[in-house]
Amino acid sequence: MLKFIHAADIHLDSSLRGLDRYEGAPVEMIRNATRKALDNLVDLATAESVAFVIVAGDLYDGDWEDYNTGLYFASGMSRLREAGIKVFITTGNHDAQSKITHQLRLPENVTSFSTGKPETVVLEDAGVALHGWSYNKKAVTKNPVPDYPAPVPGCFNIGILHTNLDGRPGHEPYAPCSREDLAGRNYDYWALGHIHKRDEIRTENTTIVYPGNLQGRHIRETGSKGCSLVSVDDGAIIDIEHRDLSVVRWERCIADLTGVADGDEALERIAASLREIIAEADGIPLAARVVASGACRAHMRIASQKERWINEVRRLGSDIDIGGVWIEKVEFRTSAETTTAELLEKDSTLGDLLHSITEPSAVEDNLLEIFAANKDISSLNNKLPADLKYGYEKLDLSDKETLRAFAEDARRLLLARIFGIDNDK
Repeated sequence: MLKFIHAADIHLDSSLRGLDRYEGAPVEMIRNATRKALDNLVDLATAESVAFVIVAGDLYDGDWEDYNTGLYFASGMSRLREAGIKVFITTGNHDAQSKITHQLRLPENVTSFSTGKPETVVLEDAGVALHGWSYNKKAVTKNPVPDYPAPVPGCFNIGILHTNLDGRPGHEPYAPCSREDLAGRNYDYWALGHIHKRDEIRTENTTIVYPGNLQGRHIRETGSKGCSLVSVDDGAIIDIEHRDLSVVRWERCIADLTGVADGDEALERIAASLREIIAEADGIPLAARVVASGACRAHMRIASQKERWINEVRRLGSDIDIGGVWIEKVEFRTSAETTTAELLEKDSTLGDLLHSITEPSAVEDNLLEIFAANKDISSLNNKLPADLKYGYEKLDLSDKETLRAFAEDARRLLLARIFGIDNDK
């Protein structure tokens, strides 16, 4: 039986700008997570005695800041060489040939596919033919699949490609192709990269796999991350197993606060939801975003003391699992059980003011007009510090969604203050 590992999108030493501004963030653990995940990959390959490892693009996140990134990868590859394991690499849009200016000679067990036409490497002893091609520039807009070689008779044929299959939304359309294109090459397995979420597609004559990225890097990359361990017997796939290699897992903790009467009850609900995702992580440290929503009597009290309750949730996280969970962000999306219409009936003199507060589109339009008319305000984006401009949740003061969030925060605070909520209760 033959075993191999299919990995992609390692993004080694990916920079997480802006992380320092998050209070209590385990900065070193998260910044070193891609390296430790690579170590886990090497350990898995050795423990499973795989024949080879495939990296389907975006090994690096871009050009190296210094040679330490390349040295770290080369060291891992040397460990695989000592275990008799070969490695096959293609580049993607992040580590395209034109983007990487530093170079280091890799151990002889590593094969990097060229940026010319797709090429084939045959492993005679294993009965495997690997067909691959690398990006020479970031923006590859041509479908490369028709140029891939014909399958090698008598071999288990693997195609390696960094691509946006079937035009998946939210991803750059690099090396675009369809599942019909891939099936038409008559390979046994397609090892894909570029999409950071695991997916497995089986057609009549081929299996197409995105393993996802090796390690989640921010809250948009949630859940279990790792590689695919593939087992082949007599030329047929008998198992494709996802193996979690992540060092820290990003998760959203969704808490339903519908009907809660006060802040203490809200914290109890949030604690229950946190315990659920901690249990599911099976010992892997968590970076969790808490999203609490629902119509409840506690809404006004929470909205009027938002900073306090956000930090109550942060305290809760460290209390439940010391060192095991970091609360990355807290979002309260609660609403009052009493509707705005009912509040207006009770105090009609506030009608005009409440109307202006509760019309998000009107607030957004006014804010946009202010930004357009005032050059000093409109230039704020250019004056923001780098961690706010380029972080994984960058702040764009001309973006409607950003203004909508600001308007919603202001609306909740004003409603709480207008109706005289006792902030000490």
